[in-house]
Amino acid sequence: MSSRPAVVLASVLRACRPLVRLLLRHGVAYPAFAAALKQVFLEAAVEELRSAGKKQTDSALSLLSGVHRRDVRNLALSGGAALAMEAPMNMASQVVTRWLSDPAYRDKKGRPRVLPRSGDAPSIDTLVTAISSDVRPRAVLDELVRLGIAEETEARVRLLAPGFVPRQGFPEMASLLADNLHDHAAAASLNLDGGHNYLEQAIFSDELTEESARHLHAAAARAWRQAFDTVMREAQERYDHDRSHAPEQARTHRVRFGSYFYSCNDHDQTSA
Repeated sequence: MSSRPAVVLASVLRACRPLVRLLLRHGVAYPAFAAALKQVFLEAAVEELRSAGKKQTDSALSLLSGVHRRDVRNLALSGGAALAMEAPMNMASQVVTRWLSDPAYRDKKGRPRVLPRSGDAPSIDTLVTAISSDVRPRAVLDELVRLGIAEETEARVRLLAPGFVPRQGFPEMASLLADNLHDHAAAASLNLDGGHNYLEQAIFSDELTEESARHLHAAAARAWRQAFDTVMREAQERYDHDRSHAPEQARTHRVRFGSYFYSCNDHDQTSA
C-alpha cells in the first residue's frame, strides 16, 4: 500500500500536467520552473510553521521545505521571486459584478441593461461611483472595453460577457487562471486533509460521442448562468450589508464560487 506522501505526490503531479504543458507552450522549461518553485516551497513552509506556532528559522525552513539553507538566505535577502500576491478584486471586476447583480442595472428579464455612459442612474457614471469615487468612470470603461467585456457605441455601453471574463489582455486572463485554480486547489487540499468540508464536486461521464460532449457543454453553461445569478445576487447583498454594518477589521474573508467544464478525446495522446 502506497504511503500518504507518495499518494499526494502522484495526485499533485497529475494535477500539474496541464499546467506544465501550458509552461512549455509559453517557453518556460524545467530549469526555470524548478528554480522559481523554490520560492513557492519556502513561502509554504513559512505558512506551515506560522500556523503551527513554531519559529521560522533558516534551519526550520530548510528542513521542512527541502530548500538548501544557502538558498533560504538568498531568497529571503532578495525578497524572493516577487510572486504576485492575492489582490483585492479590481474596479473593473467590481463594476461587472454590480452590473449583473444590482436590480437597478438589470432589465425586467434580469439581463444587464444597456447603459448610458453618463447621467442619472442607471448609467456607467453612477455604477462606478456607487463602488468608489476615487477612480474616474471613463478609466474603468476604457478598461472594460480593452478587455473585451463591454462594448461602447455612441453614448451607450453594452456588457458583452456574462461575468468578469477578459478575452483581451493576456496578463488579466493569466491572473484569473491563477486565482481560480489556486482557490479550487486550496479547497480540495483542505478537504483531503479532513479539516474542512468545502463544496468541491464534479460530474463525470465517459464513452460519449463528440456531439454528446458538445451538448453537455451547452447544458453546463445554462446551469452555470442560473447558479451565477443566484449566488452573485446574494454575494452582492452580503457585501453591501457587511460594508454598512461591520467594521473594516472584521471584513477579512474572501469567497470564490466557480464552475468548470472540460472534455477531451481519451484516445488522443495529446489531450491535456
